[in-house]
Amino acid sequence: MSPLEFESKKQSVAGFAAWSNVPTMMTLYDYLPSQNAYKVRLLLNHLGLPYRTELISIFEGAGQTPEFLAVNPSGAVPALRLADGRVLAESNAILTYLAYGTRYLPSDAFGLAKVQQWMSFEQDYVLAIASLRHWTMTGKLARRPAALVQMRRAGGMKALEILDRELSSRPFICGQDYTIADMSLFAYVHRADEADLPLQEFSHVCAWIARVRSQPGFLDQQFPYAVDPHSSGELP
Repeated sequence: MSPLEFESKKQSVAGFAAWSNVPTMMTLYDYLPSQNAYKVRLLLNHLGLPYRTELISIFEGAGQTPEFLAVNPSGAVPALRLADGRVLAESNAILTYLAYGTRYLPSDAFGLAKVQQWMSFEQDYVLAIASLRHWTMTGKLARRPAALVQMRRAGGMKALEILDRELSSRPFICGQDYTIADMSLFAYVHRADEADLPLQEFSHVCAWIARVRSQPGFLDQQFPYAVDPHSSGELP
């Protein structure tokens, strides 16, 4: 998708969300290059659930408008408006809500807690990969202090090392079953090479990536930051 196509899609999809009056459909507030938003798209695709999309041009400040801050006080994407008007923000919270009662979220207390354990790990450790990837792909790496970049590289490597060790003994991160914890981790981990991290050196992680890709309903869809001509700027 070219930047021009991105602008056209941004306008047409947002316009559809504004005029569509289907009362039983969820609305996903999205920014296409966001891997956090991709997590939600991935699960929605696995579940075959219909939804509308409203694109939020975060680098143009659309996330900071009063209208969107009423949806998500942090101004970040993704967010999900349910058919009854209630709103959820934060990708992992949205995954948990959508997966409730499905095969992708265990129903027993321990299984639920293990999923939350690894989704917390994603927020605490995989964040380093996400930051490095964003800075690298949008030309911001040189603007960041060298010590901060090095800290993120070390954090990204640590995350990959931990995952590689854990995935050496089981097919998915919580055990035998594919869950939203895998989806949460997959979003940024499988793009670690775009952060200039040596993903191919972690054979168990790479084998896990292949298993995730083979799941029914897998969404093979990526949008580079290059589709958004505004992404080289800093977030407002």
